[in-house]
Amino acid sequence: MSLLLLLEQTLNGIQFGVFLFMISAGLTLVLGIMNVVNLAHGSFYMLGAYYAATIMAWTGSFILALVIMLPAMLITGIVVEVLVLRTMYERDHMDQVLATFGLILFFNEAVRMIWGAESMPMDIPAFLSGHVDFIPDAPYPIFRIAIIIAGLLVAALLYVMITRSRTGMLIRAGASNRPMVGALGVNIRMLYMVVFGMGAVLAGFSGLMAGPILSVEPGMGEDMLILAFVVIVIGGIGSIRGAVVASIIVGIFETVGRSILPALLTQLMSSDAAQSMGPAMSSMLIYIFMAAVLFFRPEGLFPARTG
Repeated sequence: MSLLLLLEQTLNGIQFGVFLFMISAGLTLVLGIMNVVNLAHGSFYMLGAYYAATIMAWTGSFILALVIMLPAMLITGIVVEVLVLRTMYERDHMDQVLATFGLILFFNEAVRMIWGAESMPMDIPAFLSGHVDFIPDAPYPIFRIAIIIAGLLVAALLYVMITRSRTGMLIRAGASNRPMVGALGVNIRMLYMVVFGMGAVLAGFSGLMAGPILSVEPGMGEDMLILAFVVIVIGGIGSIRGAVVASIIVGIFETVGRSILPALLTQLMSSDAAQSMGPAMSSMLIYIFMAAVLFFRPEGLFPARTG
């Protein structure tokens, strides 16, 4: 493998990692703060992509799709929290898994009924199309750079909100000692509703950014949900910093590994076998790394401070 290709694939890995962070950030907030296992988080990612693709098809504007999609996802998240999740806070995780798995089935069938079973096109906006030649002889898509910048901005805003704002103080306090915070007069139900709505918005924003480069189709959130859980296990449940680091690690493992391993395996086996085995081994490395983290550091690389 040439150095130029390695640099390009590393950039792709960082881009995929930042994109993965935007998905896992909402999930780690809900799981780490509300202690709710939300398997329907991938469905919010799917709905965000469909909302944005529909609005772009009607208006032709990516910006308008963003502006309308975010409050639409906030309302969707709040409705789901009020109707389904609110009754699950005192239940064990198995009940939450069953309830949110039911939401996956519901949303997948609802999407098929409304938009059909075929994938829905979503074009890259004109102002983000084209390439930038910041690596000689390796033009890189502007839209992928925009994903990296958007993800870093989301990480910075979340960090400031959680650590510097009054809302973040209440969120951290609610995660540490919910009964005490409630006894002090804080509306815990409203607080949890806000957190869950934020998680849905982050997932929807990820779907918006994924739509132009991935397929917008029913069930598109399931694979990303699995990787998002891997990220929060590696980084530490409830830790934004851990989600950032773990997302980059997983993104580079997934992207660079798929490029390097087939080239290495061709030294040991036929080209066809190497091309089929390399991507599978790359995916396996992610879960091997997760198992190692669980064995040596069960709380994750950067556990959230809840004391």
